[in-house]
Order: sequence, then structure tokens, then C-alpha cells
Amino acid sequence: MKTEMEKCLAGEWYDCHDEVFLELKKKTHNLLMKYNSLPYGRKEEKYEVLKEMFGSIGTSVSIGHSFICDYGCNIYIGNNVSINTSCTFVDCNKITIGNNVLIAPNVQIYTATHPIELNERLAPVGKPENNEYIRHTFALPVAIEDGCWIGGGVIILPGITIGKGSVIGAGSVVTRNIPANSLALGNPCRVIRKINGVQNSNINEDHKS
Repeated sequence: MKTEMEKCLAGEWYDCHDEVFLELKKKTHNLLMKYNSLPYGRKEEKYEVLKEMFGSIGTSVSIGHSFICDYGCNIYIGNNVSINTSCTFVDCNKITIGNNVLIAPNVQIYTATHPIELNERLAPVGKPENNEYIRHTFALPVAIEDGCWIGGGVIILPGITIGKGSVIGAGSVVTRNIPANSLALGNPCRVIRKINGVQNSNINEDHKS
């Protein structure tokens, strides 16, 4: 039988109130309090807190003040990454950030989600008159590949991959995968043109995913 964490990472419905998640949230909350209270200049201490909190972290990583995440252990960050102030990473499933990535202020990355249909999202428990429900939750991984720049206030939804070298314009809501070497923006986020020397002739074909 799968553990609740195994169900979570597999993208299946899981009990987000299971003890393993409550303990992770408690630990991570304390680490975030410590991290966000440390002065800017105490970079070595701040880095050690991130190492304890994240699944993995590379070298030359900067994360600005007021950073928030859920579990911490599902965040994997490469080398030479800058994450600006007031970013929120809901890392119920894996959030993987490659090398040489820029993330502007107020970016939100969500992995947790719920079924759209009400009768799937809320399942009754016991007798109908008890009016008790289980809220079904599942989570899908997010990946930001090498060399990406994510603009200010961008929202990235569960299950999204942003391809290598792409730029996401400020304020965009990313609802589907973005191919590599693309400039994309808007709500919903759409590819505007190819960049980094890639030809623009097949934009529509590339963005069917």
C-alpha cells in the first residue's frame, strides 16, 4: 500500500492532513521564520537554512526576503539562480528549477490542485445528515528548465514545464507547457515568438502541448 507521500508525488488523491505533511509544514514554517528574519548580509547562514529545507540546492543561489513554501523538501534548485522577493512555492509535488534561472518578485508556483467537479472535489463521509466531507487534493510537478527568466507576478499552475531559455512576461498565468526558446505572455500565457536564434515559423505547432 502506498504512503500518502507516495500518492502525492504520483499525482494521485492524497490526504494532505496526514501526519507526515503536518510535520513537514511545522518544520518548514520554523525554517522559513529563521530564514526570513536573518539579515541580508548573513548569506552563509541563510544558505545553510535553505540546504536544510530544500530537496537540493546548487551554488550561487539567491532567494529574496519573504519567501514562502509548503514542504520545502520538494524544491530542487540548480546553480546560479536568482529568486527575488515575496515568491510563493506551493511544493506539494516537485518544483524543479534548472541552472541560470531568473525569477522576479511575487512569482507564484502551484503544484497542488483539486478536481473540477464538485462531487469529486468533496466526497461525503458517513451519513448525509452529518454534512461531513473529504476534500480531494492532488499535486502535479512543475519544472523550469535552464536559462529561463520568469517575470514579476507570474503564476505557474500545476503540471507545467517551461522549456529551456524561455521568457515569461510579467503578470502572466501559465496554464499549459511553454516550449524551449519562447517569449510567452498573457492570461492565459501564450507564445508570442521564438527567441535565442530559433526560427518563428512553427509557433502554433510548438505550442499545442
